[in-house]
Amino acid sequence: MESQKIKWGIIGCGDVTELKSGQAYNKITDSSLVAVMRRDAEKAADYARRHNVGKWYSDAELLMDDPEVNAVSIATPPSSHLDYAKRAIAKGLNVYVEKPVTRNAAEAEAMAEAVMESGAKLTVAHYRRALPMFLYVKSLLENNAVGDVRTVQIRMWQNREPKVPTYPGINWRLDPEVSGGGYFHDLAPHQLDLMLYFFGEPEHYNGYSLNQANTSPADDHVAGLIVFKNKVVVNGSWSFNVAESETADTCEIIGTKGKITFPFFGAFVTLKTETEEETTNFTHPMHIQQPMIEKIVAFFKDEGPNPCTIDEAVVLMKIIDSFTGK
Repeated sequence: MESQKIKWGIIGCGDVTELKSGQAYNKITDSSLVAVMRRDAEKAADYARRHNVGKWYSDAELLMDDPEVNAVSIATPPSSHLDYAKRAIAKGLNVYVEKPVTRNAAEAEAMAEAVMESGAKLTVAHYRRALPMFLYVKSLLENNAVGDVRTVQIRMWQNREPKVPTYPGINWRLDPEVSGGGYFHDLAPHQLDLMLYFFGEPEHYNGYSLNQANTSPADDHVAGLIVFKNKVVVNGSWSFNVAESETADTCEIIGTKGKITFPFFGAFVTLKTETEEETTNFTHPMHIQQPMIEKIVAFFKDEGPNPCTIDEAVVLMKIIDSFTGK
């Protein structure tokens, strides 16, 4: 695909694609959005009209058979990711899959096997890897800004209806058969993938989850531990039924010379050393996935590395499974 334009089709043009990704495909060199699909034909047609997309479908098979489409973005709920990915790969299409990549590690491993057997290209939507804010955190770590990292503390505590980034009225996130779990499965992949991106290969991980409030079929409290091969220890706490006044979105990376603090869904990083403290503010892109999609287009065109492989996502899903007892 070195000289070929990447012509995208979106499978599942729902809320997640409205601003975060859909419009970005047309703002990148050698990339364009040519078709969208949603099972509700009226909504698919409406999306195509509002975003000036030339073609729409209510059947994913028809979109994947469109001769103009050479790459697909799978933005449906996780229960259908594996099926759509395998079908797209079998048709010779390159694939970009929303997170969580699947409902569990077994499905992720099946996706990885399909990629390996086919030679197709597939990237997972852990798009925070490409945002300037988190690249800055990575640079601080690489430059030893806080010395040797000893512990990382993650806190994601939300009220019964989390304020980040979920969508009112869409309850499939609380149906484990569709999402794989609950809000933890929706939000934690971003956080845990960054830990893998920052610290490398994990050596040990375990955790526990339970349904404290019983307001849905999904567990609402998760605790987990990761020990990396470089001896960094990560502790995480996720609770989705705390008082509004006690909500939290915090990561603290604590080393022998100081601490890095940031929110996963905010836009600042604070570096505190033994002698000073400095906060750097960031403005995220209007289309927050655009930096990642730029890297994916380069990868699909054989002009750059894969910014997040399915093998990395398999490790992530194994961690999630270990935290939730699957």
